Order: sequence, then C-alpha cells, then structure tokens
Amino acid sequence: MKTLALDIGGTKYRVALFDGERIVRRHAEATNREGGPSWMMERILETVRGWGERADRCGIGFGGPVLFERQRVALSTHVGGWSDVPLAEWIRRELDLPAVMDNDANAGALGEHRFGAGRGADPLFYMTLSTGIGGGIVVGGGVLRGADSYAGEIGHLTVRPDGPECLCGARGCLERMCCGLWLERDYGRPPEELLADEAFVARYVVDLALGLKAAVMLINPARIVIGGGLARAGDALFAPLRRELRRQITSWSRARIEVVPAALGDDSVLYGALALAANC
Repeated sequence: MKTLALDIGGTKYRVALFDGERIVRRHAEATNREGGPSWMMERILETVRGWGERADRCGIGFGGPVLFERQRVALSTHVGGWSDVPLAEWIRRELDLPAVMDNDANAGALGEHRFGAGRGADPLFYMTLSTGIGGGIVVGGGVLRGADSYAGEIGHLTVRPDGPECLCGARGCLERMCCGLWLERDYGRPPEELLADEAFVARYVVDLALGLKAAVMLINPARIVIGGGLARAGDALFAPLRRELRRQITSWSRARIEVVPAALGDDSVLYGALALAANC
C-alpha cells in the first residue's frame, strides 16, 4: 500500500510517498507565504506527478486549525488565504485519491504515538514548537479533537494577560511569546541562535512551562513529546524546561513530568498523515 503524505506548514511544506511504513520519495521546500492555496496546490501537483508513481491514499497535516468533521481548513494565522479551504476534497479531485486531513499538531501527535517517542504513552500530549505552536492529544490510541476540532490548541492559551497582541487577536498567548515567528521578529535573531544562549533560555522556558503546566494539570499525560524546528535545540532547551516545569508543578501533585523530543524529527507530521490515511 502506497500513501501520499503532506505536511503543510507556514515556513516549509513537505511531501512524501510511503511504501508501507517506509518513505521512498520525499520533497521539501520553503512555503511561499504570499502564494496562498493556489501556489501550494500547484507545487504539490507538480511534485507528485513528477514522481510518476501512483499512491493508493493520501493523509494531510495542515499548519492551522482544521474542521475535521467537515474536512476543511478553518484558517491559518501565519499564511493568508486559507480560510474555509476544502483541501482534502481538492486532493481527491485532482489526484483521484481518497484523502483525509487534520491539524498538523494532531497529525504529529498521532505519528509520534504510533511510530516515535510517544509509543506506549496514554494519554500523550504532543506540542509542535515551530513557526507557530500547536498541540495534539492522543487518548486510547485516538486523537482527542473536541466538540469543534480545537482541542489541544495550547498555542493560544494565555500565559501573559498583559502581553503583546497575538495574530489571533488575544494578548500574551503562548504562541505569541514562544514561537519561532515572534522570536525572530521580537529579537531580530534566528531562533536557533537565541536558544543557544543560556541566559535567554532561562527566561524563555518560564512561559513555555506555563503552557505545558496547563496540559499536565488538565490531562495528566503519561508523556509530553515536543517536535518542530525549535525542538532541535536539544538538551539546551529540554533540560532547563524540565527543571522549570518541575518548579511550577507544586509538590502536592504527583503528576508525571516526562518531557522528551520527538523521535521522528521533521517527519512526525508525515508519519501522522500516514496513520490518518489508514482511515480513508
């Protein structure tokens, strides 16, 4: 069984062809933020048709809220033009493939739970720390999406009520304080440089831990897995983050604090798309 997997993000997009559980072809490039859906769809078609291999099904992880029951993109706060886009339907029509789509954090959670650092963890909380910040929850082997497909959206949890305005319109969101997009805009330096600075990281993990504390206290996850580009900072980020989270979780709580990097790296969402597609 061959599966086409798409990971559409605000900074990069990735296309992969799986044969079973093995990636046999892949393509990645920067997202044209001004191009919108039409540019993205053209690039996907060009890539897939250029491979000359037919897939049997398609799974999609999209970097923004997805209305799962309707299989439509709700919106993207980082790239314009995506509101109410029926992306899965477009794939079905243009490539003649059954297709299913979910938010990229939900896909990443599913990918890490089935194939990566989240195996055996129930519940699992997955956070993507990248251009934006998203979250996914896996309970009993399945994604918890909530009544309106917004469960797990940790990026828009308020950590500083008097903080700067987020792209969503609220103030002091975790995403506004900690995501790659705003780190670069606020500090004028690439996020990877900032996260190599111990003094900066000591301040940064306070807000990041506030967001994760909410996840710990609400769902008591057996494990927290963090993926996305900023997670590549490794122990320079994870060691102080674990310490800060333990400090914030009061001593009366026996909540587990197991925070680990994604085992699948940049491929977490692609493997999640593979798992999603099994339900086509």
